[in-house]
Amino acid sequence: MRKKETRLVFTYKNTVDAMMMEKLCQEAGAPGRLIPIPSVVSAGCGLCWAAEPSNREELTELMREHELEPEGVYEVFF
Repeated sequence: MRKKETRLVFTYKNTVDAMMMEKLCQEAGAPGRLIPIPSVVSAGCGLCWAAEPSNREELTELMREHELEPEGVYEVFF
């Protein structure tokens, strides 16, 4: 069984934006992974980028550099 922990979750308005985040992070070697949105969060596309909360600044800067706007940013325990 996977240990529950607090994760930083970025949601997006559509699947294209979520997949763009995945591509950007893979190319930059940035932490996290694309996952289905946890049930406690609601968003348009059903996918989100999840990472450790300590990576907030790095991921936010990466999105800013590439003009990618998240729909929401949450810290979720799951």
